[in-house]
Amino acid sequence: MIVAVHQPQYLPWLGYFDKMLKADVFCYLDTVQYKKNEWQNRNRIRTARGWQWLTVPVRYRYPQKIGDVGIDNTTNWRHKHLQALITNYRRAPHFEQTIPVFEEIYGSRWESIAELNLGVIRRLREMLGIGDKPDVRASALDCSEEPTDRLIDICRTLGADTYLAGAGGAAYMDLARFEQRGVRVLTQRFEHPVYPQVYAGFEPQLSTVDLVFNCGPESAAVIRNANSLAYI
Repeated sequence: MIVAVHQPQYLPWLGYFDKMLKADVFCYLDTVQYKKNEWQNRNRIRTARGWQWLTVPVRYRYPQKIGDVGIDNTTNWRHKHLQALITNYRRAPHFEQTIPVFEEIYGSRWESIAELNLGVIRRLREMLGIGDKPDVRASALDCSEEPTDRLIDICRTLGADTYLAGAGGAAYMDLARFEQRGVRVLTQRFEHPVYPQVYAGFEPQLSTVDLVFNCGPESAAVIRNANSLAYI
């Protein structure tokens, strides 16, 4: 059984869901330190001028873990994000079918960045046809705080014999320790697919929202058909 582990991100990119598709169980790593101005509270969408950030304001105090970081709701960021999607994707082929999902998301009040991200991810999973993929939060498991042992503990607790790491995973993992504990390591190699976008010129590395607005029911196939192999 293959387990993939990743921090809960805001409006994740295609590679996030490619990793999820390749795993039997996906674990949201909400027990590690929050990293300011990375992907936990922001991502990029397409505009007529290229791309722009959508950033969720947070109440963060070092060294809080992701699961403990609150959202700053003193600003009307939900309205701003929804309007950005409406403005930039209203001419996309699947706008009418897709925008109600985000109206529902941004119509709710969220207090925690982890809860927001998990809510968004699970709605995107449903749109990609993988809503039934087993998942778990690391905070629900009893795991080590040491980075490599934490990942091994997650795999062993979930009954997995294989860990699917991101492309840069080998840089921070003790691979020998995985082998000693009987866990095989695979590494994701995701080559970003090109798909039709509402504006001329293809812009890669965007949030998956760009894909679902433009490709609708074919979005899952776009990810599945990408050249994405996992190597030992």
